[in-house]
Amino acid sequence: MKRNLPGRRDFLRQVTIGAASLPVVAQALRPRAASAATRYDPAAKFEVTATDVEFRRTKAGRMLMARVYRPTGPGPFPTVLDLHGGAWNAKDRHAEEPMDRALASSGLLVVAIDMTLAPEAPYPACVQDANYGVRWLKWKAPSWNGDPSTLGVYGSSSGGHVAELLAMRPRDPRYNEIPLPEAPGVDATVAYVAMRSPISDPFARYQNAEKHGRDGMVKNHTVFFKPWDTIHESSPQEILDRHEKITLVPLLVMQGALDDNVLPSIQEKFVTSYKAAGGQVQFEVFEGSEHEWVAKEGPQTDRARAMVKAFIARQLNRNGTA
Repeated sequence: MKRNLPGRRDFLRQVTIGAASLPVVAQALRPRAASAATRYDPAAKFEVTATDVEFRRTKAGRMLMARVYRPTGPGPFPTVLDLHGGAWNAKDRHAEEPMDRALASSGLLVVAIDMTLAPEAPYPACVQDANYGVRWLKWKAPSWNGDPSTLGVYGSSSGGHVAELLAMRPRDPRYNEIPLPEAPGVDATVAYVAMRSPISDPFARYQNAEKHGRDGMVKNHTVFFKPWDTIHESSPQEILDRHEKITLVPLLVMQGALDDNVLPSIQEKFVTSYKAAGGQVQFEVFEGSEHEWVAKEGPQTDRARAMVKAFIARQLNRNGTA
């Protein structure tokens, strides 16, 4: 996969803390190898500051916010975009704060964004937010001592569904609808995606909810997928089944063995299909864990945090940045 990668010295000449300018974007669009100066040690320890900044305003007028978890130091720090879960209908940028802080404290610039919720606008509104978020963060990251050259995504549950669509269809015109005038040439490609309990087959999840009489979960699907056929059009599993032309990036899929929300068997089918299409997937099952096990402190949560850090380190090593 081809990416437009920035040169480290080009950024340092033109970026000051708190600002990014169009000349920087022009430099960022030069295709270059990832900077060897960007290092990431998953065992490192950094103090972290967290600040909220404006992200974008929805068509309905609501201001979406971004929470920036910034390691203390000169950087440049590899950059991660966090996409929250909430069954497309709830939650916001705070949903994965413990994971975001854990990643940032190891030397990653982590930015969690709000996304449009289904009652405000159905699919593909939140995917458009995420696509814009990748481009926006590539533009903004240098002002927070981040290196966007190998930007990756962390997604949880429905945020994992959005992350998969984002990674597989980075240039889809439906998802690229929101313009970024400050950086019109920046694309939405990502280097990797790490996920906890992604909804890789939303129709199978809907059927499981119907089977068990979970009216709230059923409604989450019918509110988000309008018209209903979009539940098939936007299914990562069905995209693979249809053999669509897609972009394949390395994936980490972490799945709870006791998850009755996204069934392990359905997740395993997606992993098998992604590998058959030529993609790389690390699939890890967490015994004794349900859908949102990382919301509670404990050995399995510690394991998940360490696993995400190690996965990111491997991707950066593969790209020559660590």
